[in-house]
Formats: sequence, structure tokens, C-alpha cells
Amino acid sequence: MTSQTDTQGSVTTVYKVTGMSCGHCEGAVSGEISQLPGVSSVTAVASSGEVTVVSATPLDEAAVRAAVEEAGFELAGTV
Repeated sequence: MTSQTDTQGSVTTVYKVTGMSCGHCEGAVSGEISQLPGVSSVTAVASSGEVTVVSATPLDEAAVRAAVEEAGFELAGTV
């Protein structure tokens, strides 16, 4: 159940996050995940619950889960 794509030395992973309902939620989740080592881009969309993360290497899902929980939301897994 992994959605990872290697593109020119980077990995794109789409995660499903539950509980986001607005732009503030998107910012909170994006802010926490963007602090993880190797992350170059985070795009969170509250309406779909999808968070797209571009990183130098595949991220440890436990680290992503911890970042999402720190923001006050729940990681449901990858899309």
C-alpha cells in the first residue's frame, strides 16, 4: 500500500490524513512534515485529505505519523 514515485533523485509519496478541514489544518500538517530530514516539498489538501510529500529518499512512515500527530491529526496510510 505504497504510492511512491522516483523522479530525478526525489521520491513523491501521497499520504491520507484524517481530520483536516481548512487551510489552517493544511498549514499545520505541512509545517510538521516539512521539518522531517530530506523533505523538499509538502502539499496538503483538506478537501481530499491527501498530503503529497517530495523527499530525497523514502520517508519512515513512523516519522511521518509522528509529525501528523504532532499537528493534531491522524495518518491513515498512503494512497
